Amino acid sequence: MLLEAQDSLAGKLEILSDAAKYDVACTSSGTDRNGDGVHMGNCVAPGICHSFSADGRCISLLKILMTNHCVFDCKYCLNRSSNDIKRAIFTPEEICTLTMEFYRRNYIEGLFLSSGIVKTPTVTMELMYETVRKLRMEYGFRGYIHLKAIPGADPAIVDAAGFLADRMSVNLELPTADGLKKLAPHKSRQTILKPMRQIQLHRNRNKEELMLYQHAPKFVPAGQSTQMIIGATQEADYQIISVAENLYQKFGLKRVFYSAFVNVNRDEACLPVTADGPPLWREHRLYQADWLMRFYHFQASELLSENRPNFNPFLDPKCDWAVGHLEQFPVEINRADYAVLLRVPGIGVKSAKRIVKARRLGTIQFEDLKKMGVVLKRALYFITCSGRMMYPVRMEEDYIVRNLLDNDRRVPCAKEEIQYRQLSFF
Repeated sequence: MLLEAQDSLAGKLEILSDAAKYDVACTSSGTDRNGDGVHMGNCVAPGICHSFSADGRCISLLKILMTNHCVFDCKYCLNRSSNDIKRAIFTPEEICTLTMEFYRRNYIEGLFLSSGIVKTPTVTMELMYETVRKLRMEYGFRGYIHLKAIPGADPAIVDAAGFLADRMSVNLELPTADGLKKLAPHKSRQTILKPMRQIQLHRNRNKEELMLYQHAPKFVPAGQSTQMIIGATQEADYQIISVAENLYQKFGLKRVFYSAFVNVNRDEACLPVTADGPPLWREHRLYQADWLMRFYHFQASELLSENRPNFNPFLDPKCDWAVGHLEQFPVEINRADYAVLLRVPGIGVKSAKRIVKARRLGTIQFEDLKKMGVVLKRALYFITCSGRMMYPVRMEEDYIVRNLLDNDRRVPCAKEEIQYRQLSFF
């Protein structure tokens, strides 16, 4: 096994934490594991994510690669085999030491571990499995662990790792098989989907076992996720959200992450030239649409179509859908079903539940909606209270769009106004 490296531990950490910054599949843990007074750490749902949890806390985890050595030559990847970059590799013992020491100092709340492919997928997965096994069994770590499953690795190792990790993920990489064939010829859609299906089936079996045996070990209790690179190939937004919808329905994924393409290799023959930087606004719209599909019961075919394949850069997908379906509005707040309320711009899941609960006790007025968290500057064009609108409104698309843009000023920021940098331990 390739375990030797000449760099110091701090040097390896600097190289391999920087190499991990393009993998965005860090997410809430979605699982509970309390400390027992003997072992180190605990994991509280929604607990761990790379930036902010659902309750608003800013939290962090140690996000690193096992190694940036890679036998593959994916054209979009900084760690591709043909790139002349500084390489490093951690031993399992070194990652355990880093995780425990950072956790004791309250720098992190868990570990996100991915890797380049060293020698073969199976060898790489063995190294990652040995790392999390040591961390759980020898170091007694009970915090959050997000582990990448390596496509093409021995299924038995993936299964064994699933009993040690809270979440596992397999990166889809690119939305279509054609894009994958063009930019990552060493990978195939079939090889990537195989471990996804394996994890899904094992999770389903494990749920049945837990119903019979309460103390049975849990397999990937926080579920699995994936990541797609956006903008490296020519797929429209409609194709991308259709793929995501299919993954949610057929593979039971918890999250699909969208990563705006960053042209780190400047390979103009194969990759698009992004003079304006990563397509961050497009990434933002895809996340908004993804949220609508997961929590608001929208379908991809409702948000976009073959005739209108890309999102409006000036209006969020929910507002854009509403102004295109004015025949369904205005909605009467005091009578509309919960599912109908969810489709009103400015009304979210929490505020819709509050409306349904509050109207059992009396009639709701506009001043009540504001207290319930409804964003009236968007909702007022689409709702009535007791048959009346908040202000006189013309139910015309141009009129409503113009007023929504005046209220929100939802236009893309200039490139120079945005600055991003990765969290660093140095």
